Amino acid sequence: MASHRTRLRRLISQASNDSSSARLCRRRPNTCCFCWCCCCSCLTVGNEDRHDCSKTPSIISQMESLQTHEESEILSLEEVTAWSQSFEQLLKNPTGRKILTEFLQSEHSDENILFWLACEKLKQEDDKATITEMAKSIYLDYISILSPKEVSIDANVRETVNKNMVMPTADMFDEAQMQIYALMHRDSYPRFLNSPMYKSLLQNATASGNALDSKL
Repeated sequence: MASHRTRLRRLISQASNDSSSARLCRRRPNTCCFCWCCCCSCLTVGNEDRHDCSKTPSIISQMESLQTHEESEILSLEEVTAWSQSFEQLLKNPTGRKILTEFLQSEHSDENILFWLACEKLKQEDDKATITEMAKSIYLDYISILSPKEVSIDANVRETVNKNMVMPTADMFDEAQMQIYALMHRDSYPRFLNSPMYKSLLQNATASGNALDSKL
């Protein structure tokens, strides 16, 4: 009995230590400031101090995430098939955007879709002060050469964006957004359609459709 209690205490202690370590790994450094200064320290402190506790999402973790999507939202075969026929349809679908974002995270290129989504959100704003703040945030996050999430746009478009920052507007990133859209369409989209993630999703949607037809 004593031996059993000792072993039980040891297991509880180990579980507690593992939990504490996990919480420490999830902590992120505080942002140093929110100023519009483009200073190197403001933009790089979080990237330098971040402790690399996580690994690149594996195929297993992608499949687990995919299963969560399938359990929370039922996707029809028509819906999933439409994603392979049109990149625009994929981006229009909320679940499609979530799954594509996770795929791009596995390729370390999720800044592209995050930038595209941020631009879409900006174009929905009417308030001038809000547009200015959002434009500054987008610039710092995705356009500034000091940002770890800088998107790849050509020099002419970057220069246009820099000039537009004097008087930000809701559509000031349109050219940059179009370039990133084209980049995802040309490079990321074909790889997504050939990925185990999409193929598994299509297979499961097909199986679900067949099961439903057999019940009718």
